[in-house]
Amino acid sequence: MRKVLRRFRSLPIRARLALLVAAAVAFAVAAVSVTCWFIVQGRLTEQVNNDLRRGMRAPGPEIVSALNNCTETPGNAANPYRSNYLQVVKEDGTVCVLGASIGRVKVSESDKSAIKNGQIDKLYFRDGTDADGNAVRVMLQPINTTVGGEPGPNVGLVVAISLKSTQSTLNDLALVLLLVSGIGVVGAGAAGLWVARAGLRPVDKLTEAVEDVARTEDLTIRIPVDDESEDEIARLSRSFNSMTASLASSRELQQQLIADAGHELRTPLTSLRTNIELLTRSEETGRPIPPADRKALLASVTAQMTELAALIGDLQTLSRSDAGHAADPLEVVALQDTVEAALRRARLRGPELTITAALEPWFVRAEPSTLERAIVNILDNAVKFSPPGGTVDVRLHEGELTVRDHGPGIPTDELPHVFDRFWRSPDARALPGSGLGLSIVARTVQQAGGEVSLRPAEDGGTIATVRLPGAPAAPPELP
Repeated sequence: MRKVLRRFRSLPIRARLALLVAAAVAFAVAAVSVTCWFIVQGRLTEQVNNDLRRGMRAPGPEIVSALNNCTETPGNAANPYRSNYLQVVKEDGTVCVLGASIGRVKVSESDKSAIKNGQIDKLYFRDGTDADGNAVRVMLQPINTTVGGEPGPNVGLVVAISLKSTQSTLNDLALVLLLVSGIGVVGAGAAGLWVARAGLRPVDKLTEAVEDVARTEDLTIRIPVDDESEDEIARLSRSFNSMTASLASSRELQQQLIADAGHELRTPLTSLRTNIELLTRSEETGRPIPPADRKALLASVTAQMTELAALIGDLQTLSRSDAGHAADPLEVVALQDTVEAALRRARLRGPELTITAALEPWFVRAEPSTLERAIVNILDNAVKFSPPGGTVDVRLHEGELTVRDHGPGIPTDELPHVFDRFWRSPDARALPGSGLGLSIVARTVQQAGGEVSLRPAEDGGTIATVRLPGAPAAPPELP
């Protein structure tokens, strides 16, 4: 059985569908044919029984004569019954064949029991055979006899009709049903194969499209789909189109990321190479660089390496976000504590600035380290663009964090690009940075289910707003 199942599963889908359809139709046709045959058999049997009833006449003196002169050979008395077989049977099974009967019906034990214990004048029907083994339909009627005015022995009047014509009709019907069933199964198999081919044609197109994508890596391939269709094939085609569109977008983002990263890495790497070549040439030629210049070169090398390390860290953060991999498991985080930690770092980077904070409790579900880095990036931008001796105002109220600086602000035409990767304002390109800080902020806030925005302040400067879903009290599971 397992081998058959394995062999069946190894067949193409079309062949399996055709076989399943043929098997289902064969089962249905067989059930209908067998039911039809039995119904016809029952109707024919009932018709024979009715013929036997109609042929029955009131018993006459022939029965008494048959009893008095019981013999198993046909007599010469006239047969008062319109049937092929007519005989009288005693309780012990003795058969007295009446005249003009063509044969003798074999007596069964049920006949003896009906004669002995059966109801008088009730008709009993059964299938039987005659002395030559031919099938007959038998009708038996128990009768009380009288001999010389005295009650005689119980006997049964047996009338039978040959079933040759009935069996011939049933055999012909069985042959017709068998032929019709065979034709139906073959036709069902052919129809199933045709339906499978027609139904799987869209799947063939989808398969060809997938193979084409795998062979050419062309993610612009789309499968035509009827917008009004809602069947499984249409849904599968739409899913494939969505998948290829997502893959194409992901590839485009990857290529853009690689191109932008290469562009951003080129500047610090070029500066590093230049400084290192100067130091190497000084060592090889024996002409020392003045101490002040050497110190400046080493400071530049250190700064460029720090910038490279920060850029690589930002790229790793973005790549994890794009791949859907969390740096840390999601936890319930006290946002006010995270902002406090970020403020401590911001005050160290801008000691000349005045940073004010008004923080209310708010608890969110996020990655702790990533969330802190995003807030640090926002504060770093505020510190970077604030004038010496300026003020940065930080406020956390009902899950909304606002950071306001008093710097030059962001032009309105640049606002749509501030969260793009590697985008930097022309005025900020001379300042250190990779252009990835606000991209990381936007991605982190979006993954936490929040929103982030930048807008110019009315009296100068920029206001950064972060909204995160949460609650002012810690959940019960928090310690």
